[in-house]
Amino acid sequence: MTRIPYRYPLDLGAIPYHGWAKVAEKYGVEYNFPVYDHGNKFGPVHRLEVGYVQVTLPSAEMKVAMSNAILGDDVYGEDQTINDLEARCATLFGKEAGLFVVSGTMGNLLAIMAHCQRGDEIIVGRQNHIHRWEQGNYAQLAGVSATTLQVGSDGTMNLEDIEEAIRVNDSHMPNTRLICLENTHNYSGGRILPLEYLKAVHELATRHNLKVHIDGARIFNAAVALGVKVSDIAQYGDSVMMCFSKGLGAPVGSILVGSRLFIENARRRRKALGGGWRQAGVLAAAAHVALDNAEATIRKDHANAQKLASGINAITPDNLKNVIHATETGLTNMVMLICSNGISPSQVQKFFQSNGVLVMVFDATRIRIVLNWGVKESDIDEVLNVYSRFIDSIFKN
Repeated sequence: MTRIPYRYPLDLGAIPYHGWAKVAEKYGVEYNFPVYDHGNKFGPVHRLEVGYVQVTLPSAEMKVAMSNAILGDDVYGEDQTINDLEARCATLFGKEAGLFVVSGTMGNLLAIMAHCQRGDEIIVGRQNHIHRWEQGNYAQLAGVSATTLQVGSDGTMNLEDIEEAIRVNDSHMPNTRLICLENTHNYSGGRILPLEYLKAVHELATRHNLKVHIDGARIFNAAVALGVKVSDIAQYGDSVMMCFSKGLGAPVGSILVGSRLFIENARRRRKALGGGWRQAGVLAAAAHVALDNAEATIRKDHANAQKLASGINAITPDNLKNVIHATETGLTNMVMLICSNGISPSQVQKFFQSNGVLVMVFDATRIRIVLNWGVKESDIDEVLNVYSRFIDSIFKN
């Protein structure tokens, strides 16, 4: 009998743990269910993965759409499902055109390449994804340098710092071409950049003849939380990138939007990066479904995040809140668990993992918990149950 090895922690957004047994039975194969030692007699459990948002697998509705997608060669503009997605997103964001790409990282890089010449410079937050987690690809592949600025706890760069960082026209210096923002801001725990701030940055850029790119991987989270349309945010960026594979739950893909000339430039550069794909309408079909369900999905995630953060702080005794607590302000789909005074994030992570819940050590003082479309309200109760046992273990020690 064929054996199915257990390779990856199971994500609740895809097939529930008991569902794997049904899959194995259907195909006449054996499945070895993973057993996790809880230090108790609860027996085998599935793992709940809430450290990352990209772990979701396509929903049943997405799979149907993918199997029925109208396909063609996207390099030649013949994939109607992709063409429709690009046009749909351009309208949604209030832009002239869109470009479907494999990842947010590629979308951000293409934006920089299309806005800048080699030797130019961008202004970007030191804690922004573009600078911190994209391998400095703007330097590696675009030949562009960066002035990096400190990001506040609210995800913003100081306006005076931005203006001061703009280079004057001097042969000793690179030319500043682009200001890069991130909304919502990942490193700050999913904080939303206020519309007034976005407007001020855009006006500053216009005064200095610069462009603004918004890394809007989670821009839908910002729009839903603010109660505005995505285009109300996107109007303050000359270009915007959004991921389908994060809060929206599609398996792969991001969209880059901007002016028609900008997108033509980005499309040409996408080919140079090896990003010209063929019958990728199977992926665009899932993205269409993700957009159809976007608002409901995001609202559920935000409600779950609020329930989780409030629950954690309700469980934590007052005399331990200087040791461990959850952020409750400015929440979208992320909850940051702040650890200090002898409690380390790795200690928390190990306890959660031994109890079947995967969380992410984000930095030296924080655990990140991300809610996605596959996490149910009952799963929040499970996480809170594990957290309660962790607090009990602190008292015992």
